[in-house]
Amino acid sequence: MFTGFQGCYYLSLLRNYQNYVHQNLLIMKQQATPVFIDPTTDFGFKRIFGTEANKDLLISFLNELFRGRKVIEDLYYNKNEHVGDTEEFGTVIFDLTCTASDGEQFIIEVQRAPQTNLKKRMLYYGSKLIADQAPKGNRRGWGYTISEVYVIVLLDGFPMPDGTSSTDYLHDICLCNRDSGEVFYEHLGFIYVELINFTKGEQELAVDLDRWLHVLKNTSKMDKLPTYLRKPVFEKLFAIAAYTKLNKEERDMYNASLKNKWDAESIRQTAILEQEKAREKGLQEGRKEGEHQKALAIALKLKKMDMAVEDIVQATGLSAEEIEELK
Repeated sequence: MFTGFQGCYYLSLLRNYQNYVHQNLLIMKQQATPVFIDPTTDFGFKRIFGTEANKDLLISFLNELFRGRKVIEDLYYNKNEHVGDTEEFGTVIFDLTCTASDGEQFIIEVQRAPQTNLKKRMLYYGSKLIADQAPKGNRRGWGYTISEVYVIVLLDGFPMPDGTSSTDYLHDICLCNRDSGEVFYEHLGFIYVELINFTKGEQELAVDLDRWLHVLKNTSKMDKLPTYLRKPVFEKLFAIAAYTKLNKEERDMYNASLKNKWDAESIRQTAILEQEKAREKGLQEGRKEGEHQKALAIALKLKKMDMAVEDIVQATGLSAEEIEELK
């Protein structure tokens, strides 16, 4: 159990977040017309990036993530159901075939993913994209001609799991030599975006990648398109994200998606508190055991000095039975 101040602190964290979720639900009910939807909800992400009509937005975002290493000119939304478990995780996944400026084609999977077994799942998905390129049946003469594969993961509201600790908001991962750091294989890559670590203010948005991450994180908090985002790509995004453009069914879907996002964050925060509680309990038990062993050592010394058992009990807090057993 937590002691005094620590217990109050962690309980207040949990209550504060639960109040935050409750207040947001009340605001959502009271506001007839919010201004912009949240792009990081499942509904918002699909609406903004998941249609042929809006693929120019996704191309722009992806090109910024590649930072000049790749320049996508066109992309195709595949109908591939290779992942098989998207419903289980409630994850938004786009399986894309991209055409670069040099005519080369490569495959990208874009995920707005939860954190459960994240790294292993992303490695599985990327490997599956490679394996699916193998010809069916007789593979003689194939020569393993496979396209490049990239898995892009948008992490909203939580940091990189599995022990990764960093303040970076962009992680560009590839296979490399462990000792030299030299790239071993360039054409399987993972790009993780940690929005929780992106904290730049409007005056610090130096490049379009900064602007994109700022938009993803803050669109739902804005009441108009700011001057510093007056570019055609963002003007289109804000027009699509307008809540008033949604019909009743779409509004219901969005509101449900927003609530799911808050619920997931509430569950995550509760899990963090439980982990902290368990860790603190373990530390306290360890301290108690250490104090007990120290008391036993002192009692043994006092017993060897022929001090009365009653006096040793008073000095150490141990029971008479424990002291009698000491040798």
